[in-house]
Amino acid sequence: MAGVNLKIDGVEIEAPVGENLMQAATRAGVRVPGLCQLDGLSVVGACRLCMVEIAGTPRPRPACATPVGESMDVHTDTPRLREHRRVLLEMLFAEGQHICAACVASGACELQNLAAELGVDHVNFTPPPTRLEMDLSHPRFGYDPSRCVLCTRCVRACAEVEGAFTWGVAGRGRETHLVADLGVPWGEAESCTSCGKCVSACPVGALFEKGTSVGERRVTRALVSTLTARRDRESHREVLK
Repeated sequence: MAGVNLKIDGVEIEAPVGENLMQAATRAGVRVPGLCQLDGLSVVGACRLCMVEIAGTPRPRPACATPVGESMDVHTDTPRLREHRRVLLEMLFAEGQHICAACVASGACELQNLAAELGVDHVNFTPPPTRLEMDLSHPRFGYDPSRCVLCTRCVRACAEVEGAFTWGVAGRGRETHLVADLGVPWGEAESCTSCGKCVSACPVGALFEKGTSVGERRVTRALVSTLTARRDRESHREVLK
């Protein structure tokens, strides 16, 4: 397979054509933070936490949605990028009601881990005064819109892996929220197969399994990538027949 040569944080690497900068950085042992990216799902570039600087490019680019290029000189950790990520994290915290001490995902939350990693210990923006109503209509799972970061990983896992297309996004601005079957309570969504893939894909405590209390949510986020890798192997075998 043809490859391109580039540098990431001063390290020269070779990457296959078509790979994105986040994938190339991961293979090179460089971690680029992000919330919306999940192996096995399509790329949307929604969270903008994975922005990187490329020499000769005036603005940072999302690593998950930028393909590798010959002779690229990429920087993933600069003062400008660190400040950008800290502000974005503060805004994500302020958009909802992320009280870690009262969340089922505390200790297993990607947003919480990023805040600790980047030194975000307070928020300079004013969060909404009231919590949004939870949807507990599903017999197994619950949805807390006040904790949702709109990464759409659940939407893509439901559509691209399970093929149910239950979840969607509605509204604008601070009114944006997830909807099941175009607006019915989750428990009434006829398309839902109760597979739990959306719950496993959620990086925070927005989607959770009922019966879990504070700090008890533990999910296998590799479920999606494992299933898609298996699907791709089977598709490859069919092509070879």
